[in-house]
Amino acid sequence: MEKLFIIKIGGNVIDQPGAYAAFLDDFAQIEGKKILVHGGGKLATDLARTLGIETKMVEGRRITDAETLKVVTMVYAGLINKSIVSGLQSRGCNALGLTGADADVISAKKRQHPTLDYGFVGDIARVNTATIMSFLHAGISPVFAPLTHDGQGMMLNTNADAIAAALAGALLLHFKTSLIYCFDKKGVLASTQEDSVIPRLTLARYHELRKAGIISQGMIPKLDESFAALQAGAQAVILCHASQIRLAAGGETPVGTRLSL
Repeated sequence: MEKLFIIKIGGNVIDQPGAYAAFLDDFAQIEGKKILVHGGGKLATDLARTLGIETKMVEGRRITDAETLKVVTMVYAGLINKSIVSGLQSRGCNALGLTGADADVISAKKRQHPTLDYGFVGDIARVNTATIMSFLHAGISPVFAPLTHDGQGMMLNTNADAIAAALAGALLLHFKTSLIYCFDKKGVLASTQEDSVIPRLTLARYHELRKAGIISQGMIPKLDESFAALQAGAQAVILCHASQIRLAAGGETPVGTRLSL
């Protein structure tokens, strides 16, 4: 079975021009089939602030009202997605920018919660594997913005970590999928010290660290989705620094934090 790398890049890396350019260099050089999923929360937050729109977050997840939805659509599907695609094209990587609405590749349902209104936030309902596979087999690397749709004309803000995990789960019957989360840390940290990387993190240990408040904020949805992908059958799930993606994809040199059940 052929390998497939699903790589998610965090918004903090995109905000750093040098690290961002180096990441695109490395991604373009990874051989074989690959998919990129990107975040971009800080840019969306900055634009919302400029426009006088308040940003609300709960456990690392953005509350998305109607005005915020306009902002994230402009930033995610427009500015960031097309910047990544054009950057990859210049590096010889044939990339295609997508939201879930494009070719109906990812549909979602508006999140329902008993006590909290997340607004226009979507939980993934279906991944169109046939269309995505047609891109991959044509030598195209899809680049996903963190937006989906409900099939009724509504765009939905969807966590990029969740999209990456859903893609891994949907495609694992067709490929040996490896899910790599790249951000501005060297992995999951056991303390505030940058060198406190946890080389291997089990699900039980994750719950312990979360309960103790050591793992918090945006790392929570990232790890929730990561473990879900591992439980679904992903071959490997690794969280590492953006500069380590080629080592993580190669698999020969241990980097970052590798998850296990």
